[in-house]
Amino acid sequence: MTETRDFLSLADHEPSFLLHLLNRAHRLKAGEESDPVLAGKVLAMIFRKSSTRTRVAFEVAMLQLGGHALFLSEQDSQIGRGESMRDTAGVLSRYVDGIVMRTFAQEELEELARSADVPVVNGLTDLLHPCQVMADLLTVQEAFGPELGDRSVAWIGDGNNMAHSWLNAAGQLGFELRLACPEGHEPEPAILNRARERTSVLLTRDPAEAAAGAHVVTTDVWASMGQEAQASARAETFAPYRVDRALLSRARPDAIFLHCLPAHRGEEVTAEVLEGPRSRVFEEAENRLHIQKAILAELL
Repeated sequence: MTETRDFLSLADHEPSFLLHLLNRAHRLKAGEESDPVLAGKVLAMIFRKSSTRTRVAFEVAMLQLGGHALFLSEQDSQIGRGESMRDTAGVLSRYVDGIVMRTFAQEELEELARSADVPVVNGLTDLLHPCQVMADLLTVQEAFGPELGDRSVAWIGDGNNMAHSWLNAAGQLGFELRLACPEGHEPEPAILNRARERTSVLLTRDPAEAAAGAHVVTTDVWASMGQEAQASARAETFAPYRVDRALLSRARPDAIFLHCLPAHRGEEVTAEVLEGPRSRVFEEAENRLHIQKAILAELL
């Protein structure tokens, strides 16, 4: 595998690099690295999708590392008027030291990365959400220790960008992953099969089977951004996949619950679980800052 200067997919990077990022994030969180390593550096942030955690974490990360972040929405840039990714990349590469993009199509992100002369980071696409899963892994390490290979993670719900990034992470780092997805909502076969070649991956229709004995139970909203029109139909399909106290009790007694947020209480997860003693969702959200600091410090 050839290392890339970009951070588009966890599958692009060697396990040693991903573990290095996690280790550096732990050090940054503990205050063991405090030098402004990105002093004078500028990060451009292109967001076609709205955001709370991704945007704030990247902006705060650059500030704390001594640099500066520029937010570019569709409405406030020529991207909204149809300027190509190739031209956008060519221009921004002359101004900034790195680019984060949060968009719909993975192909658009990859086009930007091919055309840019500076590192590009995936802030989310419909296919992948690597920064979030890295924050999740940081949270898992805080709960159970640094070794990830002997952990088991249960993904409950849609085979979406989060499921895909969990698959990529499992394939690279060797932990067991169990996915419970309704029929017709499975992950992309190529991503699923690649992970299965590298580690233990179970795909089931039964959430209880996926959760049994797991260290981590995690889920996401039933209708992601861009799927709002399907919300009612999806609610009916996914109702058996709600994470409640009974389902969480199938996991290990010390299991933790994760959710990338925002959450819809009473839909994909009950308030009792989301706000309960096993929930680590706000630690997980905080860890977006620390892992993104590590990514930026390494790439920029």
